[in-house]
Amino acid sequence: MRIHWQSLCGGPSEADMVRLLLLLLLCTCASWALLRVPLRRAPSIRSQLRASNQLQYFLRDHHPDAFSRRYAHCFPAGTPSLHLGRSSEKLYNFMDAQYYGEISLGTPEQNFSVIFDTGSADLWVPSSYCVSQACALHKRFRAFESTSFRHDGRTFGIHYGSGHLLGVMARDTLKVGGMTVLGQEFGESVYEPGSTFVLARFDGVLGMAYPPLAEILGNPVFDNMMAQKGVEAPVFSFYLSRKSSGGGIDGELVFGGIDEALYNGPIAWLPVTAKGYWQIKMDSVEVQGVSSFCPRGCQAIVDTGTSLIAGPTNDILILQQLIGATATNIGEFLIDCARVSSLPRITFILGGMGYMLTAERYVRKEMLADRELCFSGFQAVDIVSPQGPLWILGDVFLSEYYSVFDRGQDRVGFAQARHPADH
Repeated sequence: MRIHWQSLCGGPSEADMVRLLLLLLLCTCASWALLRVPLRRAPSIRSQLRASNQLQYFLRDHHPDAFSRRYAHCFPAGTPSLHLGRSSEKLYNFMDAQYYGEISLGTPEQNFSVIFDTGSADLWVPSSYCVSQACALHKRFRAFESTSFRHDGRTFGIHYGSGHLLGVMARDTLKVGGMTVLGQEFGESVYEPGSTFVLARFDGVLGMAYPPLAEILGNPVFDNMMAQKGVEAPVFSFYLSRKSSGGGIDGELVFGGIDEALYNGPIAWLPVTAKGYWQIKMDSVEVQGVSSFCPRGCQAIVDTGTSLIAGPTNDILILQQLIGATATNIGEFLIDCARVSSLPRITFILGGMGYMLTAERYVRKEMLADRELCFSGFQAVDIVSPQGPLWILGDVFLSEYYSVFDRGQDRVGFAQARHPADH
């Protein structure tokens, strides 16, 4: 907010002074209330491996989802996006595959880039004592340099497709955007498995799922934000950009509310069906308007930490055939780029509403030398739950739909994301 000082020249009137005091009060309130986390765009792990001729070995030795997986209140229409108790973080988009932002830990601050992952509940960053190659290529936390560090002594492990990530638990001051969280529990990794994390643009992961999903004992970050009254509403929301749109912001995570400038239309809400992942019921999946998968309903995870859309192997293999995707000897599914405009639309029915993706949205295009390759945005991942096999609505879906995660009423909301190319 700008104050036009020229209106005060020649001596302020009483009305001017009242207006000035009100403006200063509003500025002061907004400065602590809104936290935005920027997200950056980065090249995919796949494209980096391909460029170094390592892709076939990586896909041979690791599960296709090894990197992706482990790695409000209801505001009425017209609510301003700047509101008490909200803060936003810019997110950086790397090739529509990794959306990450910046945090700091310790006193003085040590900066790290992290994936804000709704599919996990732990915060971890590399330790200065880590022995893995991945740690040598990323920023490492130096506990001995932080005056606010508190050693925990317990160990933890998180299972990834390529092996177990191991570490020790600790507590320290966390800063995300303009918000400070005191005594945040987090993990210092001392061993990061395989080559999965070597080429990642981010240093660690900040999980935003429900506490039962946590491997590290203690409150997840957003639970501490709520407990310490850092957010007025128990809500956070994601906007993920598309590299094809050009311009605009890479992405944004808002703690404590929503940013109405980044979506169109009303938000449609779905109840959480199991409080671990952000899990919801999916009515069915339609191909060109015909119900083809889970016609009697199934369960889906809303997951910012997964790049693609995933589903049970049998269903995904059929879906790949329906969109003309051909399996390669390196585990990828290729699509003829010349046929993209004629491919069927895929619609996810959630809460009786259709969320449609055209081929331009579910086909991922990458350059290999001077040749354009088109890859399917779907992958097979088998996750068993008490409610049956789970689908994963990852970044391919979430870059099309603005997503809101409401811990107060245990629900997830979607609205059409507003991209620069849409205007």
